[in-house]
Amino acid sequence: MVGVLGAAAGLLLGALPGTASAAAPAPEGSCAPDPSTPLRQFRASWVASVVNIDWPSKTGLTAAQQQAELVGWFDDAVRQHHNAVVLQVRPTADAFWPSKVEPWSQYLTGKQGGDPGYDPLAFAVAEAHKRNLELHAWFNPYRLSMGTNLQALVPEHPARQHPEWVVTYSGKLYYNPGIPAARKLVEDAIMDAVSRYDIDGVHFDDYFYPYPVAGQVFDDAATYAQYGAGFPTLAEWRRNNINLLIQELQGRIKAAKPWVKFGVSPFAVWRNKGTDPLGSDTTAGVQTYDDLAADTRRWVREHWIDYIVPQVYWAGGFAPADYNKIVPWWAEQVRGTGVHLYIGQATYKVGTSTQSPDWSDPAELSDHLAFNSTIPEVKGDIYFSAKDVRADRLGATSLLNSNWYSRPALVPAMPSLDSRPPLPVRSLHSDRTETGVRLQWQATSADTTSYGIYRRDLAAGDWCPDNDARNLLATVRAGTGQQTFVDTTAIVGHQYVYLVTALDRTWNESIPLPTISRR
Repeated sequence: MVGVLGAAAGLLLGALPGTASAAAPAPEGSCAPDPSTPLRQFRASWVASVVNIDWPSKTGLTAAQQQAELVGWFDDAVRQHHNAVVLQVRPTADAFWPSKVEPWSQYLTGKQGGDPGYDPLAFAVAEAHKRNLELHAWFNPYRLSMGTNLQALVPEHPARQHPEWVVTYSGKLYYNPGIPAARKLVEDAIMDAVSRYDIDGVHFDDYFYPYPVAGQVFDDAATYAQYGAGFPTLAEWRRNNINLLIQELQGRIKAAKPWVKFGVSPFAVWRNKGTDPLGSDTTAGVQTYDDLAADTRRWVREHWIDYIVPQVYWAGGFAPADYNKIVPWWAEQVRGTGVHLYIGQATYKVGTSTQSPDWSDPAELSDHLAFNSTIPEVKGDIYFSAKDVRADRLGATSLLNSNWYSRPALVPAMPSLDSRPPLPVRSLHSDRTETGVRLQWQATSADTTSYGIYRRDLAAGDWCPDNDARNLLATVRAGTGQQTFVDTTAIVGHQYVYLVTALDRTWNESIPLPTISRR
């Protein structure tokens, strides 16, 4: 759409008496996009439910209290010009919706199987979309319990029905990823949510096979003996088990709803260069390929996922794992694949970590985004976790928001899913009201999900193409019938050009329709 908005406004103005000079092209070189206000950038926080990290803040809250807390997180996102939320809805083989496969999560009521009195996932989707936020549902695939007592699970739990699927390791219970029936159950549980709710994404974090603990063994030797034919080593068989989960789930998601995105947020080191010349210039103690059986690089190169969010939870210059070396390595992995790269940011370390003195610097996160802005493959960031973003320790969140999130942004389009833009809106007009400038228009595409609202002040003489967000006023969710938006920030006496575009599920954008407001 670069250039279209400016051209449309210029044509409109050129047809009006006394405005031709205002529509003159901007001087060459003055229209370079501002990297601090990108037009498209994925922005989100993780809202974690396991052990009540973020939401609900504790068990036993009433339905109204839980809902108020969740709305608070969504309102935080809007204030910060985020455009998505990543909400954990299956923390321990349980559910934040009335699942047909697994019991209600204990983190809602304090008791596994306890009905919270409403449907949290349905509520979350509705409230997120009301604010035009994408809702990515976050599932932990194999973790069963944060304890080791299988009998503490409700009797109808699938793990109680199939104890042979369960492995105890490092004080927790896990489904055994090497058992095909267990893998199918995990997929079925996730697909229950995909098929029944209007979620925008399916999201995994970094837990596949558990992180290794010295002196402990994940006891799957018998499973390997039963199912490992054709794999010369346990490690290769384990990687294949996780590859199958990723590959099969991607196929099932796309068969059900082609527009739903599938993303993974792994530990950021696939392999160290000292282990594999293809690896990153790091000396991290964990390598996902070797230790978690997660061949994250392959998932990108095979396009088994739509986006990847490496958890680059280290400061720039941190020798074992340097932010400024890991991010370019991941940029190289996604280049040419169509897979989006977002970066997982360690907000929780700000002002609390002794690992590196850089986390005592309020500008560390802001510096990360400055570095990202030099790498075209980086299309956004996700912050862990919501409570740490809200805490704003050292003023780091405020600094980052003022430097990089001063304007709203569209979610990056994903042509690998869909590249056809919706039809433009029609019958756009504006009028002055007591509260501001009211825009009204008619929708023309059934596939329109939301609208982009752009505004230019005629007196400013800015006719550059909208290749950044300097003129993006807001995005709003599509409704039925005539659409309305009120610009409450319009200054009386100023005349504006407004442009409205239609956006579909994957954020393809129509050509704009312009109108001029009265003074």
